[in-house]
Amino acid sequence: MTLPLVYLVLRSLENGWGEFFEVALRPRTLAVLARSVVLATVVTAASVAVAVPLAWLTTRTDLPGRRAWAVLAALPLVVPSYVGGLVLVSTFGPRGLLQDALAPLGVERLPEIYGLPGAALALTLFSYPYVLLTVRGALRGMDPALEEASRSLGSGGWSTFFRVTLPQLRPAIVAGALLVALYSLSDFGAVSLLQFDSFSREIYTQYRSAFDRTPAAILGLMLVALTGAILALEVRTRGRARYHRSSAGSVRPRGGTVVALGRWRWPALLFCGAVVLLALVVPVGVLVFWLARGLASGEPLRLLWGAAFDSVYVSALAAAVAALAALPVAILAVRFPGWVAGIVERLSYLGYALPGIVLALSLVFFGANYAPGLYGTLALLVFAYAVHFLPQAVGATRATLLQVSPSVEEAARGLGRGPTGVMATVTAPLASSGIIAGSALVFLTTMKELPATLLLAPLGFDTLATSIWTATSEAFFARAAAPALLLVLVSALPMYLLLIKERSR
Repeated sequence: MTLPLVYLVLRSLENGWGEFFEVALRPRTLAVLARSVVLATVVTAASVAVAVPLAWLTTRTDLPGRRAWAVLAALPLVVPSYVGGLVLVSTFGPRGLLQDALAPLGVERLPEIYGLPGAALALTLFSYPYVLLTVRGALRGMDPALEEASRSLGSGGWSTFFRVTLPQLRPAIVAGALLVALYSLSDFGAVSLLQFDSFSREIYTQYRSAFDRTPAAILGLMLVALTGAILALEVRTRGRARYHRSSAGSVRPRGGTVVALGRWRWPALLFCGAVVLLALVVPVGVLVFWLARGLASGEPLRLLWGAAFDSVYVSALAAAVAALAALPVAILAVRFPGWVAGIVERLSYLGYALPGIVLALSLVFFGANYAPGLYGTLALLVFAYAVHFLPQAVGATRATLLQVSPSVEEAARGLGRGPTGVMATVTAPLASSGIIAGSALVFLTTMKELPATLLLAPLGFDTLATSIWTATSEAFFARAAAPALLLVLVSALPMYLLLIKERSR
């Protein structure tokens, strides 16, 4: 996890501290810093506001078709940000599809979508599933005893939710919000298409336009510092609360009592439908429109099954590696808190906050200079994915592990199991909902990862993301529609299997 940081430090200080402070203290750099903080704050708050109600509705209520809503609400995570941003511009932008449809009604111009409003909308629509999946995992692993006690003492449904359920969800909400905040800082596709100057866009511009990569590395190091500040804020929000039952009690299925929505059923359906409409139906509909128009104009249908297989294969490897690496980090952070555990956990987030191009270039530098045997291999690509997306698995696993009472692990040790045996046979099964949720996050995000794939993939190794990017960069939107739709379809399968696993549990 320290490899990108070492690369940035070496590059940033290549010409001494003078250039570092000159670039860092420029008015333009400080303005970019302020805009990036505002964007991350808006997107994080909006994502939490959308995801927490969705997670509760699809887990704890009698919402009609709640499992289908859960799959549909999580699928926007697989829409690449550059595709999502392009869909928003082509639909809601000037001379877009919506304006053309409203032109007969006298609407000549829609409100401006570029800048902060458009970038915040795009990133919220395609990143709120980070919070959704982590909170769903926490809800399913939550001990229902406290909620039942609250209701038996006379508290109503809303009072129980805000005073009992929501406080227990704090670790999961914070873990998902942290992922959203860092993703907002590192994303390039949406902010570029919607013309919002953030750190990631400025770094990409510096790398592409300047022969000297030192200013870009300095901006990347500032982004690491901003990440450190966000992580410090996240640690302060944790507190010292415990999220597991410390007293003896009867063993009962987890997941809580199903709440009858009653007269709130239709507003709940309207809310779920509006979110899915904006985040999934509109992008998929526009892709279908491009595909139909391309086929009508003679464009051949390219489904790229080979690229789909490569995408699923490498994403599954990355998810497995990240889940295995995240479990000891989460155990260290939860069971053995201290300065060592804090440093290890914070270091695991470094690669996630950096734009993919910075991470990829750091591994190119490492592979070319110190591990030539790994350069251009699938192992280095999977390693890059694990470095980039490990926090997704750590956050979900940690949030669930907080709900597991340590007395169960102590009992296993007292009965003769060693630390490794306890982790494999007791801790991991009890935290499996968080491990599965984290693995799903890594899998879905790896499916759409682009910069690391472009720079580190072996020769002849194509994914759906690279195929989409190749077509969109050449303005062949009709050609990009088929692999983009296939990407959504292929990614829907593991989400469905994840929910089937939840049901069987």
